[in-house]
Amino acid sequence: MEIDAADLDGPTIGQVSDRVGLSPDTLRWYERIGLLEAVPRDAAGQRRYRALDLDRLELLIKMRATGMPLTEMHDYVALIHAGPASRRDRLTLLETHRQRTLDRMAALQRDLVVIDRKIDRYRNLLEHDDAQHHPG
Repeated sequence: MEIDAADLDGPTIGQVSDRVGLSPDTLRWYERIGLLEAVPRDAAGQRRYRALDLDRLELLIKMRATGMPLTEMHDYVALIHAGPASRRDRLTLLETHRQRTLDRMAALQRDLVVIDRKIDRYRNLLEHDDAQHHPG
């Protein structure tokens, strides 16, 4: 892969780490396990991230934050490498993950209703206690 000189002006691993909230070790690990392409290095050997690396990282971070397993993240990256013929498979993978995420969100909403009921119960009890201890 030929490296454009502009690629060597990109942010360093430390700058990317600060920007995206992943440690430098995690960024190197993502590269090592193939979730990121090999990041170009400048003359001093420092990684210099390109816009396409940052775009990929943004998606990977959102995939992980929404609970996508690493194996599926690998599958997605492999499909990217397979080229345009894999677009339908990429769409299916993302739609499946989206539905799982929506299902988890709905379950969390149901759980939150129960927690909110308990909070309301304690607030009411405390108001009652305060009213008995401090009659107006």
